Amino acid sequence: MDVIQAIRDRRSINFFEPGRNISAETLRELLDLAALAPSSMNLQPWRVIVVNDPERKRELRKCAFDQPKVEEASAVLIMIAAPGAIEENLNHVLESWVQLGYMKPEAVDTYRGLAGKLYGSPDSLTRKLFAVKNTSLFAMNVMVAARGLGLETHPMDGFDEDAVKRAFSIAQDNLIPMLIAVGYLKAGFTLLPRAYRKQIADFVTFNAY
Repeated sequence: MDVIQAIRDRRSINFFEPGRNISAETLRELLDLAALAPSSMNLQPWRVIVVNDPERKRELRKCAFDQPKVEEASAVLIMIAAPGAIEENLNHVLESWVQLGYMKPEAVDTYRGLAGKLYGSPDSLTRKLFAVKNTSLFAMNVMVAARGLGLETHPMDGFDEDAVKRAFSIAQDNLIPMLIAVGYLKAGFTLLPRAYRKQIADFVTFNAY
């Protein structure tokens, strides 16, 4: 599917076809495409738990205010923003840049210091915002890529983050910006027209607020 058409066709679906699975190959393709999302200094501070086992979906539904789509969707992706990604990934990023010719070896220490200044300490608000912003870029790629693969999605903000962390053994210093239900529209359902959207004049100005 053309990327412009995928953006236009993407909707947040509440009614998924229960019992219809997504193949492992399609899930891998979806996540491979999503992982092409941009991130600050290419640090990619995201992790994903794919929840597609019926029992685990049932457990996740309890953490998500009993929303049926958590169980009915083929899978639910727990999007994890990891503030510690800088310490985990920075050396890999810098080594890659040197090998590919993006920078000279003598610049490595400069960029390592720059990362420390830009993103703050691991427990700082700056670091948390860095992780969430970049994971949200990844999440949007998931939803557009899903539509291109013939799948439907719903980003979910209605869940108890602490309960999800406990149920899925997610470290407390990580954040969960959203869950994304992924699957197929339930047979017999027709989507209503897209609801209210702001016009460009409502949210765009040029060169000043």
